[in-house]
Amino acid sequence: MNYDVAIIGSGLAGFSVALNLAENHKVAIFSKRALLDGSSSWAQGGIAAVLDSHDSVEQHLSDTLIAGGGLCDEAATRYILENGRSAIDWLIDQGVPFTPDAEAELGYHLTREGGHSQRRIIHAADATGQAVQMTLEQRVRNHPNISLFEQHYAIDLITSDKFADPNSPNSSSPRCLGLYVQDVETGKVHTVAAQHTVLATGGAGKVYLYTTNPDTATGDGIAMAWRAGCRIANMEFIQFHPTCLYHPYAKSFLISEAVRGEGGLLKLPAEAGASAGKRFMPAHDERAELAPRDVVARAIDFEMKKRGLDHVDLDITHQPPEFLKEHFPTIYARCLELGIDISKQPIPVVPAAHYTCGGIVTDMTGRTDLPGLYAVGETSYTGLHGANRLASNSLLECVVIGKAVAEQIAAQESVELPELPTWDESRVTNADEEVVIAHNWDELRRFMWNYVGIVRTTKRLERAQHRIRLLKEEIDEYYANFRITNHLLELRNLVDVASLIVNSALSRRESRGLHFSRDFPDTLPKAIPTVLPPQLREKRSNADRRH
Repeated sequence: MNYDVAIIGSGLAGFSVALNLAENHKVAIFSKRALLDGSSSWAQGGIAAVLDSHDSVEQHLSDTLIAGGGLCDEAATRYILENGRSAIDWLIDQGVPFTPDAEAELGYHLTREGGHSQRRIIHAADATGQAVQMTLEQRVRNHPNISLFEQHYAIDLITSDKFADPNSPNSSSPRCLGLYVQDVETGKVHTVAAQHTVLATGGAGKVYLYTTNPDTATGDGIAMAWRAGCRIANMEFIQFHPTCLYHPYAKSFLISEAVRGEGGLLKLPAEAGASAGKRFMPAHDERAELAPRDVVARAIDFEMKKRGLDHVDLDITHQPPEFLKEHFPTIYARCLELGIDISKQPIPVVPAAHYTCGGIVTDMTGRTDLPGLYAVGETSYTGLHGANRLASNSLLECVVIGKAVAEQIAAQESVELPELPTWDESRVTNADEEVVIAHNWDELRRFMWNYVGIVRTTKRLERAQHRIRLLKEEIDEYYANFRITNHLLELRNLVDVASLIVNSALSRRESRGLHFSRDFPDTLPKAIPTVLPPQLREKRSNADRRH
């Protein structure tokens, strides 16, 4: 396989890069499941952008910087927000069916979410991600220059230590030349050569026991880039969405922040006894239900632990059924399927891991430390999200940086790639007991939830660090001796990501944004990002010598 551009991931970030490049480039998209199985399709709320004369980029910037706890890169943040209107125009041109509003300036309904000072969230009812992805999927499938490989799992990047690259000022620096990818159905590993490789693999929510993310969110791009020698930043900042539906038959179903934006109130449930039905957010923050996500998630966590509760209630019964069906059709229908009529009953909710604010360090054109390698979307760290992501900024970042990546790639000269080595399976056998993978996967997610969750302590983090070291040894031995499977690859990536989260959290000796430590409850006067250089990467066993 040989392509101008190889894109790993089929979310909004990957689609944006592909569609902006495909007219003049031979593009391949590799998706480890079906094209629409990633996190983008699950996004309910919408996309934040300045689309009304009552709003301004300065107000959007201020809201983002406040939510980011002093850690946003202001230049990158301004660049992304200033390009918000053009990104929305591009999506509208692609045919995305945003919810109309005849009285609005742009002709589309805008809602408000926590942390925003204005209504600036353009949306498609309560299933924005699905509407965007289904529209762009058809564009991608119909484009003659885009090759699609579903059920293909990226294993690792292929790099060269010394490569004469006319696009790089240091001609002796390492370069990304492509990747190894496994056809999940056949098990065969293919060598993919690419002038440019784009990581658009999403976040790492599945490192936690409870998450709003789909099963695909296993931090693959972050782990691959780390193993290839890229810097990783701010991994301690994992956003926990305050309101995931609490129900034994509802897996990872998110209750959009827009429910609180439209007046939903957080209350104590019947299990709270005499306090049942009482609002608790005003006691935690003056912004109450519209406080940023980290504040709301910690407040819910506090009330649950204090009172021994399994969940709290989100009550929007004061809105008429017609309003709820129009604005939240997906949530209304799903809850009704589970026996909850949200027009008459509160919705039981719990916090769950939702968004990875850190990731692979990039510039504003998506370039990583490794020439030939780009990262975009949740897998990257541009500096936009800082210590806490402002609601609905993430999809905007996908489109704006996706276009910037495409423009950067289009400006590069072609390079002559050497013949790449094929995948070597001569020293491995079929696994004897795959139950080891399932056991380690379960153990990892449980101790990450218990020790590295919403509220942290140094002792808990050190316990997690110790367990991660032991798991790495087992996984590396398994990887070195047995044929790979997608479950093994995901576990290998997750344990690398878990290590990055824990090491980042241990190095931050303060509480800021999404990182709250009982041992260091104060916020330091100066905000400094946590950047892990590749020199910190542990020397692995022969697990990395498979190719």
